[in-house]
Amino acid sequence: MPQPRVMLVVTGDDFGYCSKRNQGIVDCFQAGGISNVSLLVNACAAKEAADLAKRHSIPIGLHANLSEGIPVCQQASTLTNQHGFFRGKMGFRQALERGQLSMKQVELELRAQVGLFRELTGHLPLHMDGHQHVHVLPEVREVFAEVLADLKIPYTRVPVEPGLHSCTALPPHLQRFYAQVEKDALDSIPVFSRYGIRWPDVYLGLTTMGQNMSVSNLERALGQALEAGTSPTLASGGASDSNRPVVTAELMVHPGYPSQPLDGGCGEGPDDFSCSADRQHELSVLRDPALQALYRREGVQLCSFKDLTPSDLHVLKSAPNHEYAKQQKEW
Repeated sequence: MPQPRVMLVVTGDDFGYCSKRNQGIVDCFQAGGISNVSLLVNACAAKEAADLAKRHSIPIGLHANLSEGIPVCQQASTLTNQHGFFRGKMGFRQALERGQLSMKQVELELRAQVGLFRELTGHLPLHMDGHQHVHVLPEVREVFAEVLADLKIPYTRVPVEPGLHSCTALPPHLQRFYAQVEKDALDSIPVFSRYGIRWPDVYLGLTTMGQNMSVSNLERALGQALEAGTSPTLASGGASDSNRPVVTAELMVHPGYPSQPLDGGCGEGPDDFSCSADRQHELSVLRDPALQALYRREGVQLCSFKDLTPSDLHVLKSAPNHEYAKQQKEW
């Protein structure tokens, strides 16, 4: 078998959200559509999800949640609203900007979620990212990196996507939100690097989410991943094409069968995102034989984080933030 051009971790996020999402994610894994999952430990069906991962040998990491549902740790008063729920995707960010969040409580909550993950799965997560990208936010990123380093969790996600700025399919509000996510992620790079946290060369998933997911859009994204991962700044200096390292990438996806009203979520019921038909649309695309044929044609090998070695994960260690940001806009 020839050496793959891309080692691709396809991560199904929000595992544990509800039984229907769980079943869709398992079906997607068994069909070869995903190779990894990220568990919401405070979600209604988290135990079922952990049991399914054990039964089907699904590689599983932690989807740290500071924005939706009920905290795991009781010491989370600054992280919650008057009803005891997390403040929401934008509410968390607004409270952070106002200086209302205790970073000590963020640390306690992250550690509590890792502890519950270990209780549910029997092991520590090999990778840990943030639900709704909270892990790259100012102040939070430092606490997040400290927790990962202390608990020896080696891998995370850096949501900086090639082609994001040239994508015309995103509505203006998502373009603005993703641009801020990218800025926060770029600012997280020196923090994660300082703590020895690693991540794949390229991140994908913002421009291929929901109805924007198609075989042709995934082909475009993979092409941009190859271009980004083999750029002179990010590849090993002076290596020829034949000796250049394989590009490592993570594709974030959200497949599943849509949640039913009042069934699922993290304590407040399922949200519109989980109830949307987009979840089953992603499931259908990821299981499409045409996508599997694309992977074979382009030399893409699906894998999990445990299949990656430290030498595979060379991204950005020598690229200053401003230079990488400039490259992103060019891609």
